[in-house]
Amino acid sequence: MELNGTVQSIIYRNATNGYTVLSLLLDDEKTTTTCVGTLPLINAGDSVCFVGSEIYHPKFGTQFKVESSERRAPSSNSAIIKYLESGVVRGVGPTMARAIVSVFGMDALEVLEKEPERLIEVPGIGPKKAKMITDSFREKKLLRDVLLSLEPYGVTVGQAYRMMQTYGELCLAKVQENPYQLIDDIDGIGFLTADRIAVHVAGFEQDSLARLMAGIRYCLTQARDERGDMFLEYNTLIQRGAKLLGSSTDRIEETIEWMESGSDLIRCEINGVDAVYLPYLYKYEDYIAKKLLLLNAPPVYELWDLNRWQMHAGMELSAEQQKAVTLALSNGVSIITGGPGTGKTTIIRCIVDLMLDKGYAVELAAPTGRAAKRMSEATGSEARTIHRLLEFIPGDGFQRNRDNPLIADMVIVDEMSMVDAPLMYALLQALTKRTRLVLVGDRDQLPPVGCGTVFADALASETLPYFRLTEIFRQAQRSNIVRNAHLINNGKMPILTDHDSDFLFEEIPNTDRIRTRLVELIQKESSRLGTNDPLMDMQVLVPMKTGPLGVIELNRLLQEVCNPPSPYKSEHPSGNTVFRDGDKIMQIRNNYKIEWRRNTKDGSTEEGAGVFNGDLGTILRIDHHDKTAVLAFDDGRIAEYAFAQFEEIDLAYCITIHKSQGSEFRTVLLPLAGGPMPLLTRNLLYTAVTRAKRLVYGIGRNETIARMVNNAHRNERNTGLKERLIEYDAFGEK
Repeated sequence: MELNGTVQSIIYRNATNGYTVLSLLLDDEKTTTTCVGTLPLINAGDSVCFVGSEIYHPKFGTQFKVESSERRAPSSNSAIIKYLESGVVRGVGPTMARAIVSVFGMDALEVLEKEPERLIEVPGIGPKKAKMITDSFREKKLLRDVLLSLEPYGVTVGQAYRMMQTYGELCLAKVQENPYQLIDDIDGIGFLTADRIAVHVAGFEQDSLARLMAGIRYCLTQARDERGDMFLEYNTLIQRGAKLLGSSTDRIEETIEWMESGSDLIRCEINGVDAVYLPYLYKYEDYIAKKLLLLNAPPVYELWDLNRWQMHAGMELSAEQQKAVTLALSNGVSIITGGPGTGKTTIIRCIVDLMLDKGYAVELAAPTGRAAKRMSEATGSEARTIHRLLEFIPGDGFQRNRDNPLIADMVIVDEMSMVDAPLMYALLQALTKRTRLVLVGDRDQLPPVGCGTVFADALASETLPYFRLTEIFRQAQRSNIVRNAHLINNGKMPILTDHDSDFLFEEIPNTDRIRTRLVELIQKESSRLGTNDPLMDMQVLVPMKTGPLGVIELNRLLQEVCNPPSPYKSEHPSGNTVFRDGDKIMQIRNNYKIEWRRNTKDGSTEEGAGVFNGDLGTILRIDHHDKTAVLAFDDGRIAEYAFAQFEEIDLAYCITIHKSQGSEFRTVLLPLAGGPMPLLTRNLLYTAVTRAKRLVYGIGRNETIARMVNNAHRNERNTGLKERLIEYDAFGEK
């Protein structure tokens, strides 16, 4: 059976496999049919010929299942107008489409493709508008070409879009030249997809050296991304490489030796372990160790009047706090660590005030926007993300570096447990020998999302001056959040029976009942959560992604509760998720190219680029005409996303505890009812509890809390920073 017509709208598309549900207006312009099938290249406005058969869906009724498809050139002026006004070309609506066709007629599409400079002949189109229309038309054509070539090998629409953004018009040539480069350059493309392209498109042999080298590099990058490892043990790498590549261990050993001789890998001993590094990861650790020890050359000691500051600030520092402040002011590098309620923020404020009083320049930074905002509010001084501090520009990298260092006498970094090795490397490159560095954080938090454990390794090496705060202040002692956090951290059960505190717990043994109770609290008893706006003030945290109490299922449930469908809300499907206006979302991968703007306190507009893994925000509006959405992030940044970039966000009514690092929420809802032991750990529970500012509300099984408290296991990462610091310090290497 054959259907001919024009695609009216895309109802649903799975960006991963291209499965599409669309509305087709038949050529008689009277009949509309719902068509389904794997159609990643079909868009609204396309004139098509579908071959297939009718099927009956028990929920959606009669549909046409497409088995093969062919795009037709628009056969009339009206068809071209429908194509152009469908939104396939950004900036062209019904009026502009008619204007273009009135000037060029049936040649309109050929002009767009081959003579775009002629668009200025259309009334109302100037050079700027013409460029926008041309760029959009070419972008869609290039995207189509890339998908036609690579979709059979597992490349999705979103990945093709990112290839196009990365490589531009030479996209296909770049891919054929070295398909394995896709692994490093394009998020979401792993070795298996790149390997299929290499073998079937670029003609690489199964046993080629290029393929084996790419596979070994992938094993190392996979360990970096999945576990945060800086290296792999030699024998482990051999076994993983042989399994991935379907090759003998002898051949893998030969390839590693070849790569080592060509400096494509670095092999060394780390505390008795035969370690294999990617060169840049080795460089990061080596540089971090040397630069920290170099910066720690003692500065000239000055007298600091702590008594005067205490009188002026109207507060009294404890003996511990005074020692921590003196440590920071008397050393080139100092580390201050402590749990909640131990006064870290007061220490930072004191250090900043004393430095400024002496006329010194101080910079405050944190790894996330939320943490930087909190640091600013607590100290009264501006704090920025490390990326902003180092003036990051997409495509150009960090503008502050060894050739253009920061002009600062001291840099204080908060939430240091979140800082990974690449970011620490970038920060240290921008510091001169005269800059003092103060690293503040909680060593018992989860490790960074990225690779390495800089803060924990620096502390464990005991080569740098450090102070651990243990005293909990009287005001903090009144908080069960603080008390329970310290109990958990010390391997003791938290207080769960105090029903008149900021830490509440309901014993509910049944998973279905936990889900029901979660909805009840949000819908009917939000006052118990200490808020009238649960969407903005409350955050659900869980240990895992899957299962009835995992992120995926709870996000579906809570979206229906907090932001149900409405005729007044636009929606856009991406993968298995339907996003709509007003949804709470999270960025799930770094994108340094997304441009944003933000209104500042003085009324001006700040502009920048870069949205990062873990950033939280809200969808302000979805625009089906422009195929874009406007997102507002919690720190005030406003950014526009193309529909293809929806692969980079996820719903955030519920997030994993790991993703919550560096954030603080008024209320944390914590549903817990079992799960795999590797995920139910003490430091995971500790991290969840310390994310709450006003209230922790736990629902679930008491025994799950007990299991987590008793499980002190940590997935130790393969890192060498501690050993390098000890080695270089012993030999006095700077």
